[in-house]
Amino acid sequence: MVIPSVLPECPARVTPFETGWLVRLADTDGDQRLRLDGVARYLQDVGYDHLEVLDDGDIHRVWVVRRTVIDVLKPIQFGERVVLRRWPSAMSTRWCTMRVQVFGSGGGLVDTEGFLIHFDTESGVPTRMSDRFMEPMMACTTEHRIRWKAALTDPMPVDPDPDVRTRSFPLRVTDIDLLDHVNNAVYLTALEEVLSEHAELKSGPHRVVIEYGKPVRSCEDVSLVARRTDSSLDVWFAVAADSRAVARVTAR
Repeated sequence: MVIPSVLPECPARVTPFETGWLVRLADTDGDQRLRLDGVARYLQDVGYDHLEVLDDGDIHRVWVVRRTVIDVLKPIQFGERVVLRRWPSAMSTRWCTMRVQVFGSGGGLVDTEGFLIHFDTESGVPTRMSDRFMEPMMACTTEHRIRWKAALTDPMPVDPDPDVRTRSFPLRVTDIDLLDHVNNAVYLTALEEVLSEHAELKSGPHRVVIEYGKPVRSCEDVSLVARRTDSSLDVWFAVAADSRAVARVTAR
């Protein structure tokens, strides 16, 4: 199984990186719930804070997210102070999986794991991490040859289907990062748009899995192709007939 049904806890031998801040208005919705795109930005922010205390962190500043798993076990609310705990769970020389737990002072809990690829800023291709950078990761992980395997493999629906709805998602100039990619948090903004019509899915504990295939670039026209079934909500992020990313939301 690619993704465990319950994300593993931090091993006792590992001391996670820890930081925190107040949940602010811009990251929450009309029900005061921390939005999914807010969670994605938190994962980026804690990652860059973590780099500040790592050897060679300054030369490992560009990462591409291949997959994010977000388990919303209890919603985090506006005004809570969150503590974020981050540690590596597996690695290879060019990519790794990172666990981040987000604890809210009011009892909220969001559990996450991301598959991250290290990129060189000049060449724009996956690049080996330095030995100094990998050393602490090697010391606290047991899996050092992880390989990518997609968990969301259903093809994007193409035929007319009463359970499928397609809508446009216009991009903004602020959605684009230094690699000319749509930032990964923006996809979660789009997913929130679709989820607004399926409030029952996010009213209780739920899991979001999003996998990024090919990047969406500036000036491309993006459509959201959503299919609701009894067990899940699937959303494909499409440019014409080409699926660039896919997300699945399921109740826990």
